[in-house]
Amino acid sequence: MNPLIILAQTAPAAPSIADSVRDIGQQFGFAWPLFLSNCISFLIVCFLLQKFAYKPVVDMLEQRREKIAQSLENADRIKAELADAQKKRDEILTAANAEATRMIEEARASAAVIAERKTQQAIAEAEQIVAKAHEATRIEHDRMLTELKREVGHLVIETTTKVTGKVLTADDQRRINEETASQIAA
Repeated sequence: MNPLIILAQTAPAAPSIADSVRDIGQQFGFAWPLFLSNCISFLIVCFLLQKFAYKPVVDMLEQRREKIAQSLENADRIKAELADAQKKRDEILTAANAEATRMIEEARASAAVIAERKTQQAIAEAEQIVAKAHEATRIEHDRMLTELKREVGHLVIETTTKVTGKVLTADDQRRINEETASQIAA
């Protein structure tokens, strides 16, 4: 006979898988009704957690994610606006500096023109004062010459009176005055 067949006949019959599972279940205290009730309880707890705990938490997390994304977009937009405002500020400052420089140059030019005008005016006034002084000096000179002529005429008359020894009449005085005046004027 075949040695394998002999071995198979002498060996105890191998238990089936179902028998093995049943034996293990009995050793660990497995019971189908209890297992099914636990599965149903687990499914109910999963459903309740899904509906009342997991879904609200997920919704809240999604809302937070949206708020964070919106905040990041706002931050980017604010950064862009800030950069734009900074650029505009720089442009305005550059324009203001250019305008200030132009105004300063205009003020300097105006000041130079006004200073030149005032200088010319002062020179003109000084020339007028000098001209008036010359005129006043000439008038004073002429007045003094006139007085000197009159005095000389009186002195001539007095001297003539003393020399001739008589009092001159008004006609004599007039004639002598005229002669003396014509001699002095010439």
